Amino acid sequence: MTSTVITFSSLYFSIFPGIETHCDGRQKETQCYGALGGTVVLQLMDSASEIFRYQWKKNKTVTILNWREDKILFNLIENRSVFTPSNGTFRINNLIRTDGAEYTLETFDSNGHVSELWTLQLSIQAPVSSVLLDSECLSQGEMRVSCSSEGGDSPQYRWTLDGDTLTDAQLLSGNNETNNITLKQDVSGLLVCSVRNHISNVSKEEKISTCGET
Repeated sequence: MTSTVITFSSLYFSIFPGIETHCDGRQKETQCYGALGGTVVLQLMDSASEIFRYQWKKNKTVTILNWREDKILFNLIENRSVFTPSNGTFRINNLIRTDGAEYTLETFDSNGHVSELWTLQLSIQAPVSSVLLDSECLSQGEMRVSCSSEGGDSPQYRWTLDGDTLTDAQLLSGNNETNNITLKQDVSGLLVCSVRNHISNVSKEEKISTCGET
């Protein structure tokens, strides 16, 4: 038995024309994620109104944003970003791979002394665009099922049968977090493979019947 392969790529991108993620970077060494081609909104501070001067740097050397006395002096990526001083958020649109980096925020008092310094790590991931399921019956009535995804960085897999996580009692090989599994004889129901990473989650389902011995 072989499942029908359906590609959801066009459907996926019509529903998610641009994925937007949010991350609170006010804590030191925060890990943030953004979707390739999408938008990330970074909370850098509560408000810029009470900060005399600050700089936001990429990899400690490239100044992205420079602020002094209620005025933006410099924004390296102003063509695809918006900084909102009133709530301290920095919005980056049309994310590219090289946006992934370590960012450092330095704040200064009126004497030019560093008052605070903290970093965040921004990782850019391609979203999972579709999931494909393929199954075949083996000679002793077991069923081998493979789950694959198009696109998507660092995909993680999860299997359910009739809404419940697959158990060792149902599996001959593989586990609930691998993309290839072999089901024991007489296992049937609605099988779902979900594939996710930090910025997307897509699934594919198939109604499976027992193979029977041949």
